Amino acid sequence: MRKSFKYISTFIVAIVMLCGCTISYKFNGASIDYNTTKTISIANFPIRAALVYPPLAQAFNLALEDIYVRQTRLNIVRTNGDLQVEGEITGYDITPQAVKSDAYASQTRLTVRVRVKYTDTKNPQFSIDDTFSAYRDFDSSRLLTEVQDELISEITAELAELIFNATVANW
Repeated sequence: MRKSFKYISTFIVAIVMLCGCTISYKFNGASIDYNTTKTISIANFPIRAALVYPPLAQAFNLALEDIYVRQTRLNIVRTNGDLQVEGEITGYDITPQAVKSDAYASQTRLTVRVRVKYTDTKNPQFSIDDTFSAYRDFDSSRLLTEVQDELISEITAELAELIFNATVANW
């Protein structure tokens, strides 16, 4: 009886001690020092591509702002943020893929490229100037106008994630 009481009391003490300790992990990938970095400014990305789909700029700008709002505690300001993201959409291309034996493409690829200049005013060594691209393939029997909005939504979300990871996710 005395021995089991000792084990039970030891077990209870261990449980109490473990419950008092908490370990917190954040899996969004953002590694921002919120003591020094509090704001971000995200400029509108104009379309500078040869082929232009006007809704692309707004969809991309919204996706980019959305990922920083959802995954950080930064306040978005119009200009002069502690972090600054600016750039332009440089490519909107449609290319044939998977050519069949009859020389017609069975798949078409829509590719979007964006040039991004990211400035970290608190830690300039993390600033970048780079180009990102993402694409989606679709069946060539469908018209681009049928699938364009869905593809743009997927592509802009992927581009926003790539840019987010390259800028504030210091793995």
